[in-house]
Amino acid sequence: MDKSWMKKRRGDKEYIDGVVSFVKFASLHAHGGKILCPCTKCVNLNLVLPGVAQAHLWTNGMLGSYTHWKFHGVSAAAPTAPECGSSHVQDSHEQYGDFRGMLHNLCPTHEMAAEPMGQGETGQQPAEGPPDGAQKFYKMIDDVNKPLYAGCTKFSIFSAIVVLFQLKTLCGWTNKSFTMLLQILMDMLPSDAKLPKDHYKAKKIVRDLGLDYEKIHACPNDCMLFWKENVNLEACPCCKVSRWKTNEASVTGNNASSSKGKKKAAKILRWFPLKPRLQRLFLSPDLASFMKWHVNGRTDDGVMRHPADSDAWKMFDTTHLQFSSEPRNVRLGLVADGFNPFGIMSTTHSTWPVMLVPYNLLPWLCMKRSSLILSLVIPSPTSPRIAIDVYLQPLVEELRELWDVGVEAFDASSKHVSQLRAALMWTIHDFLAYADVSGWSTKGKFARPCCASETDSRYLKHGHKFCYIGHRRWLDSDHDFRDEDTSFNGSNDRRVAPVALIASDILVDTESLVGRCLGKKCQLLCNKRKKGEANQCGWKKRSIFFSLPYWEDHKLRHNLDVMHIEKNVMDNILGTVLNLKDWTKDNYKARLDLADMGIRSELHLR
Repeated sequence: MDKSWMKKRRGDKEYIDGVVSFVKFASLHAHGGKILCPCTKCVNLNLVLPGVAQAHLWTNGMLGSYTHWKFHGVSAAAPTAPECGSSHVQDSHEQYGDFRGMLHNLCPTHEMAAEPMGQGETGQQPAEGPPDGAQKFYKMIDDVNKPLYAGCTKFSIFSAIVVLFQLKTLCGWTNKSFTMLLQILMDMLPSDAKLPKDHYKAKKIVRDLGLDYEKIHACPNDCMLFWKENVNLEACPCCKVSRWKTNEASVTGNNASSSKGKKKAAKILRWFPLKPRLQRLFLSPDLASFMKWHVNGRTDDGVMRHPADSDAWKMFDTTHLQFSSEPRNVRLGLVADGFNPFGIMSTTHSTWPVMLVPYNLLPWLCMKRSSLILSLVIPSPTSPRIAIDVYLQPLVEELRELWDVGVEAFDASSKHVSQLRAALMWTIHDFLAYADVSGWSTKGKFARPCCASETDSRYLKHGHKFCYIGHRRWLDSDHDFRDEDTSFNGSNDRRVAPVALIASDILVDTESLVGRCLGKKCQLLCNKRKKGEANQCGWKKRSIFFSLPYWEDHKLRHNLDVMHIEKNVMDNILGTVLNLKDWTKDNYKARLDLADMGIRSELHLR
């Protein structure tokens, strides 16, 4: 059959007709009325009905490496290499992915140099090969080409480990269970099988892919990181608390050398360096071309479809022409929030992942899980609050380097090496995390960040909380609602909308907060001393992002995520309108507050 349709776009008529012909052909060799689905998500792992496979292929696309339809009725060619050789592995069943192609995308400059290693020999490193990481690459190529055991045609050493690690991640296996599985597999497989003996050995092999992370010790009270010039300190200089766990803390005095066992840090920040992950985005030809879509593929017709259509993006482009002139330069969005990985087992546990979103990609691709970049895992069990800046230091320093210098990256789509730069466009959070990252308190009298000190609020005597009013300031000057009184707060409102704070004002207002310790104990003492000033200023700190050279030039720095706004607002509205128990805001105290404000007399208690 003609297979040229596989390279067409999914919406083209040639591709649609090709999928129909393929499914009709594969149905002739179905097993129990079902066929293996070769779409990019199922990758020949799931047996489905032919109609379902056809829908998957139209939606997800055909697996690009599956050019020999050996699972759908095409007979396999006779092997050209000895059964115990290594070159036959790469021509074997690519049921679980193209691992040699994956390594080619990882380091295309090494691929040609590694070709002699595919003939069943270990080979030697070429004299002119790249020095950095070359030996690891040759070792991985060797593991990809060697069969898992003599006569194995489905798995190489490398593919077996990667597939097992994928199952470990998808199924939530513990490290101990993974080690036990490896030991059982070693007993089941022939004696010459080359599987690692435990999780640690397997992790060392996969680690050579270049996506490792670094562990950085942190103060238990979130005061500082034991990093860079503070890496050798034994205790925090702010709160004087040891960096080690109390039950295994180092013994002071003469007994220090006699302490047994390895000391464990009380808190550990996991930092995933950003530079290699950005370089990896351009090592796949398809993904590299998508990374330039915001300039080369986007339709600029005034309709908002992508962040590139926003005023904030366009204003940044006009301010930094040198950065915006290169379409490869990466625009990032930062997302951070706490979650409880243990469910109902611990209601107070809060781990904070920090994710980065590459906005260069298409709208339906940049938000996919595969496109998100994990940058930090802030330790638990409690929220860092405003001390999140302490943990953001490694990321912000790397972002500053990516702006000033950049990193050398190979573009697989154009076969061009360029200096890749990156910029953080904005952050996205719920309202509580908004306060932690921006530094403006979202509680109390001045809780509105956009209004700041001009926030129009009123304390409800019976509800014991603040009510935020004055929304009519954003309406047109001749709007009917501006003259309504009893329907709102009891008075007319002819005021204009408040002007948002500019960067220079923020820097002036937070000047006295620069260098302030953000740890829990230090903040507690500071709040006690300045208790009377709580309602006079909403700033708790100067955000660490102001250390980025371009942060002051942003029109929009912090965003509220749509999910929380839609869910919380709609829950309250629907619960009140439908009078749902535990969801309605129309309660006894609300009626008393209406009477106290002198509005909506028809709703007063009688």
